[in-house]
Amino acid sequence: MDIHVHAHHAKISAAMQKRAERMVLRAAERIPRVVSATIHFEQDGNVRRVTLLLHAPKHHDLMGRADGRYFGPALVAALAKVMAQASKEKKGQAKHRAHRLARTRT
Repeated sequence: MDIHVHAHHAKISAAMQKRAERMVLRAAERIPRVVSATIHFEQDGNVRRVTLLLHAPKHHDLMGRADGRYFGPALVAALAKVMAQASKEKKGQAKHRAHRLARTRT
């Protein structure tokens, strides 16, 4: 899996970059067929923003964005938003599959 880390007007330590990569890899295990991930770190004054974008074929791109005073909590919040989208997508797939099976039986 390709992980791209971008910093826009922000200095990211090596430890924060590795932490972000580990968190994305752990999340990718729960989401089927993730091919690449992009992590954007932005800083505007006291506001730090983290944007995660996960790409998977035959799925919508999953995106989470969060602001915070520090990058660590913003990263966790953005990842939580991505995981919430992934769980909604899984529930939608199960409903679609059940509906499709019900149509073929009649």
